[in-house]
Amino acid sequence: MARLKSEEKRNAILAAAAQAVAERGVGAPTSLIAKLAGVAEGSIFTYFADKDLLLNELYLSAKSSLREAMVDGYPSRAPIIERFEHVWNRYLDWGMEQPALRAAMAQLMVSERITPATRVEGERVFGDIAGLFDDGIAAGVLSQGQPIGFMAGIITAIAETTMQFMAKNAAEAGVYRRAGFEAIWRAIGSA
Repeated sequence: MARLKSEEKRNAILAAAAQAVAERGVGAPTSLIAKLAGVAEGSIFTYFADKDLLLNELYLSAKSSLREAMVDGYPSRAPIIERFEHVWNRYLDWGMEQPALRAAMAQLMVSERITPATRVEGERVFGDIAGLFDDGIAAGVLSQGQPIGFMAGIITAIAETTMQFMAKNAAEAGVYRRAGFEAIWRAIGSA
């Protein structure tokens, strides 16, 4: 008799996979994921046909979680700088609240185990926010000579540094948040 799938168990496996990938990279064994999820190792394969599918689903889950955080209150008609600051603040909030998922996403972003189709789907979920760089370049607000991927990489690197400092000194978190935004804006904004 086939076992019924539970959304709660599926989510527990994804959360455990995030923790395992954050700690050990994409090579984290499924036995560790199962242990962290509190399920038998075979249960993982009831929900995900293989580990690559699990990693791809984790990638999409992380991207969706980030998108939900960013889209809440997104000022789609505000000036570009205000939209960037909204995205910046929401990204920091999300990253501080979900450090394992953030670390796992960083591992998955550079993994060859994430399929091109999954990467496209992961970017598609961002809707209006996905076009923010294009809008900024078209409006002359962002530096025209830098590739979008490079600008995104700068933002990610400064965000990681900012979150490290925020975590070390919560009393000064607002100062670091603001300084980080000013740094990215100087790096990607047009002069």
